[in-house]
Amino acid sequence: MMRLEPLPPEALSPERRALHDEIVRGMRAHLSSFTSARSDGALVGPFPPMLHFPGFGKAAWANVQALTENSTLPKAAHEVAILVVGAAYGSRYELYAHEIVAGQAGLPAAQIATIVAGQRPPDLNPLEGICYDVAALLSHGKILPDATYRLALQTLGASQLAELVYLVANYSQLAVLLNAYDVPAPGEA
Repeated sequence: MMRLEPLPPEALSPERRALHDEIVRGMRAHLSSFTSARSDGALVGPFPPMLHFPGFGKAAWANVQALTENSTLPKAAHEVAILVVGAAYGSRYELYAHEIVAGQAGLPAAQIATIVAGQRPPDLNPLEGICYDVAALLSHGKILPDATYRLALQTLGASQLAELVYLVANYSQLAVLLNAYDVPAPGEA
């Protein structure tokens, strides 16, 4: 049994309905390749916690939107970082969704499987590799060593490094939400 039930759109207060509709628009525009809603329109994944507690959920969704709309990282590198975070937290829904997105971004199945298993694929390109390293350190609560920070800054530049750090922070927050409320991947009991 889920700890927070998905909320059908017709049962939502105006404040929650506005957030629901904003999430639906964003998902359709940018992340429509995986299941994010039931057949009755109730959102699943990290969205029930956002809708149950819209005072916090609006801010969480705003972070997702900002990272989606302002991203300059190549999509494969972006997904490497998200998979690293999902693996570090063991977040079932996050891994389900982003294994799909990573495959669409061009990451080979072997690389996806290796990252999800908590390992660094040996054949990542330099940009993907530094994204992996930064995400792995930060999602395990570590400080970036100076050498890693300098390499990330040299490889990505200040703006993309900031994007990567915010991406790791955001997907860590989503993983914590998913794990706190024991959100399964679609099809799991």
